[in-house]
Amino acid sequence: MSNILQYLFETNAIKFCKANEPFWYTSGKIGPYFFNAQYVYGGEEESSEFLNYITDELALINDGKTDKLDLPKKLLDKVLNQYNTNKIYNDVINQMKQYIENNIGVENFEYISGGERRDWYFSVILSYLLNKPHLTIFKDMSAIVSNSSFTNSEDIKDLNGSKVLHLADLITTASSYIKMWVPIINKLNGNMEHTLVIIDRNQGGKEILKDVNVTMHALATVDKNLFKQAKDLGVINENQLEMVNKYFDNPDKTMKQFLIEHPEFIENSLKSTNERTLKRVHTLIEENLYGLEF
Repeated sequence: MSNILQYLFETNAIKFCKANEPFWYTSGKIGPYFFNAQYVYGGEEESSEFLNYITDELALINDGKTDKLDLPKKLLDKVLNQYNTNKIYNDVINQMKQYIENNIGVENFEYISGGERRDWYFSVILSYLLNKPHLTIFKDMSAIVSNSSFTNSEDIKDLNGSKVLHLADLITTASSYIKMWVPIINKLNGNMEHTLVIIDRNQGGKEILKDVNVTMHALATVDKNLFKQAKDLGVINENQLEMVNKYFDNPDKTMKQFLIEHPEFIENSLKSTNERTLKRVHTLIEENLYGLEF
């Protein structure tokens, strides 16, 4: 088992759903397992603290209480301290750095980019370590460029055809890339040729990105061997193993059948008080992701 897989289990970065309670994914689809790849930051608690910090900073920016241009340096201070003090995070970042050097080539891109919010766990520190300018990308389709030491940050309007390496936590169906990250880079007259993630969930994202001329790289890929290791370690039981294997073989068919057998799942989800859940339910319904009538 690779170090990355060891860290996923050690930090509780992979979660499997309870019976009849699949997870909602950003794309609007559902599934039986969920990865919090950012937990390799050092575990759930430390990762959540950093995510909460980012959320709070974004709220202050939106309220006009702090300057958006100050955010990248604040993020660097956090991740650099974690890199210097946490063995797991340090090792993962070093593996990403080595992968980039050996498989992509530092000379083959001018910028490193990361999108709001979880990408910043990885893009900021690697821009610093690889001495590349960083593009901090926001969901409002704006972007900030920082020098590699993050001593200066400013708005960016034109990348003048520069090549960009995007770093992220994971890829499922690449919906964030297609809806936000690639269009933003294109609008800035840049070219995202490569992206590197911690986990490829092996659900079509690689092929979707290929269609927009982005080559995807991953430190680890979800497959049945990973599930077997989870079963052997007691993370999941035999019934869960059977479910995740079926899902892995045919995600849409498996989840469509689940929704047919459990119509109450959508009904209950529509009553959720969680805005993200509601947004994903409506995406599923409005885009008819499983070919069902609601």
